[in-house]
Amino acid sequence: MITRRKLIHRAASLAIAGFAPKMVWANASMTLGNVQIDTLSDGHLTLPRGAFFSDLPEDELNTILQKYGLTGDQFLPDCNVTLIRDGERTILVDVGAGPDFMASAGQLSDALDAIGLDPSEVTHVVFTHAHPDHLWGLLDDFDEPLFANATYLMGKAEWDYWIDPNTADRIGEARTTFALGAKRRLEAIEDNITFFNDGEEILPGIAARATFGHTPGHMALQVGAGTESVMVLGDCIGNHHVAFERPTWRSGSDQDGDLGAATRTLLLDQLASEQMHLIGFHLPSPGIGRAEKKEDGYVFAAD
Repeated sequence: MITRRKLIHRAASLAIAGFAPKMVWANASMTLGNVQIDTLSDGHLTLPRGAFFSDLPEDELNTILQKYGLTGDQFLPDCNVTLIRDGERTILVDVGAGPDFMASAGQLSDALDAIGLDPSEVTHVVFTHAHPDHLWGLLDDFDEPLFANATYLMGKAEWDYWIDPNTADRIGEARTTFALGAKRRLEAIEDNITFFNDGEEILPGIAARATFGHTPGHMALQVGAGTESVMVLGDCIGNHHVAFERPTWRSGSDQDGDLGAATRTLLLDQLASEQMHLIGFHLPSPGIGRAEKKEDGYVFAAD
């Protein structure tokens, strides 16, 4: 259960041209036994509607989006990085976008500063997948790993896909820079990477859950203590509206739309039936809540 929750907001000192003003960072905390879990904002993405929705029933789609107040041509999904501390380990799940992907993202360093955590104190970094908003914050201004003392962990299938030099030629023009950027960053940590597979306990109390579709080797993480647990989703459930209301619909953000939909549907059924806490990277900041079943789909209930 959530035993401590804090929301801290700091307004941006300068508005970024073309972006709606949003908080620079926010922090929320929950505890599971002796484990403290924080979500830290890396800012937000600014994406066209078409990046998510195409070839969907337009009338039904618009009805859902309007219900959530989403009527424009741009979407501004939040980016919530998960921090796990158990007294021995300080673990980041993903590292945000860094300075080279999108001006509205890449704020993780500010969030770490705000809670008094230096990057050198991070002992482990676990990647859900290698898309830019999750990976590109890996390197500092000198192209060295920002989290210099950390051990890095990634699903083996995800690593193999992005480190393959042929991926850039096969992934499609819209994502070519994703592939090139991922390979360059992963090469910087290839001597300090531990691989894992579905179902393995990758660190004490943290188990890997294969959630393929958004990327070929996407992994969620189930963090447990006693009888309680929380699922850190990454992007396998990518928003709080259409993904919950119509999980069987294909998402344009998934590299394999059919597999992504199947993964999402099964996972939401489990989360709702078990009433397990979840943390979503692109759910409304701070990203913590539950999935609740309703007649024709699900709804995200923020904590």
